Amino acid sequence: MFRSLTFLFLFVAGNTYSQTQVLSKEEAIIKTLENNYGIRMSQNMVEIADNSQSILNSGYLPSISGLAGANYNNEDINATLQGGEERVVDGAKTNRYNASVNLNYTLFDGLGRWYNFKQLKEQYNLTKLEARETIENTILQLLTVYFEVARLTENVEVLEETLETSKERITRARYQFEFGQANRLGILNAEVDVNNDSILLLNTRQQLANAKRDLNVILNEQEIPLENFVVDTTVTFITKLQLENYLQEARQNNVSLLQAESAINISDYAIKVARSGYLPTVGLNGSYGWNTANLPATSFVQSSTTLGYGASLSLSWDLFDGGTTITNIRNAKIRQENEELFKQQILLEVNRDIANALGDYENKRIIYEVQEKNVLTNENNFERSQEQFKVGQITSIEFRQAQINLINARTSKNLAKYDAKLAELQVLQLTGQLLNVEF
Repeated sequence: MFRSLTFLFLFVAGNTYSQTQVLSKEEAIIKTLENNYGIRMSQNMVEIADNSQSILNSGYLPSISGLAGANYNNEDINATLQGGEERVVDGAKTNRYNASVNLNYTLFDGLGRWYNFKQLKEQYNLTKLEARETIENTILQLLTVYFEVARLTENVEVLEETLETSKERITRARYQFEFGQANRLGILNAEVDVNNDSILLLNTRQQLANAKRDLNVILNEQEIPLENFVVDTTVTFITKLQLENYLQEARQNNVSLLQAESAINISDYAIKVARSGYLPTVGLNGSYGWNTANLPATSFVQSSTTLGYGASLSLSWDLFDGGTTITNIRNAKIRQENEELFKQQILLEVNRDIANALGDYENKRIIYEVQEKNVLTNENNFERSQEQFKVGQITSIEFRQAQINLINARTSKNLAKYDAKLAELQVLQLTGQLLNVEF
């Protein structure tokens, strides 16, 4: 079994990370912004909102239409003229043709068009904020998976080093057995530990491969072979001064609060649009037309043709519309009140979330510092245990325990490091700075 596991490990190790390149955090973010489906859909929604807030959708431009028609009548006519003369025409034909270009333009509609235009612009701003929220959530998801890949990569390195140490134990145990300094039990114990370390390493490698696949899905790079890239395991933290500045500006930058403020502005414009129903509407109509007709014998003229311009100015004022306008105003005010209440609720939740995230971050930074010291302690303990084991002052069980303690300390430090970084990212998102910092 030991030989089979060793062969399997060497085969995997020989085919992993060949011709690899480092995928930096910046490159991962750029790929995500370009390729991620969720971000691309949110950008399409921004484009739709941009089209909606265009002058072409504002109502400020006139409408121009063209009309054309033809009419044909074939009738039997029995007509009595003013002088008493009667005329009878069988199969009297009448042909009429017309064509015109018409212009309609609203000069004034009680400012409803103006405030509706401003409402569309604010809706565009809100859509951009929603897209920003999608980007922030996606980037946070990306970095969470990225750092999980980094953590597992470092764990693999720890376990590879551990496996090498365990293999050296087998070699030493065999030499000691050959020279009569130890019994075969020492060799068996060493082989068991190598098998356990090999299994743990293979399982961690599999976890790493799964995490890389998760990363590829976010990057929308499913076709990249897993062995062709590794991630950057360097982690840096923002300074305390930067963090304090971000916390002070959290209300101005938090995307949820900005969305709530934008929704209030939209509801305010909705009230003003509703109030425009109290004012009159002034419209301008113009036309340029051509009409021609061939008339029957009973008409005073045989044919006629007209060509010319026409214009009119109209005013419409609903003195009473059955209460529709006042109802719309009341409902718009209630909706605005709801938006303001919702903003207050969001403010409370954001303050709570920032306090929780900050406390969690500070706690995990302390844990990380403690784990760093713990690794140094266990490294010193392992080195001493290794020396003592070589000269036979401690048993293989005691040496193995020191080795396990070192593995746990190193992997716990890796976990604490990336947990602290993810907690920092959560604080940055809540303060609205996630997209403004370098990672």
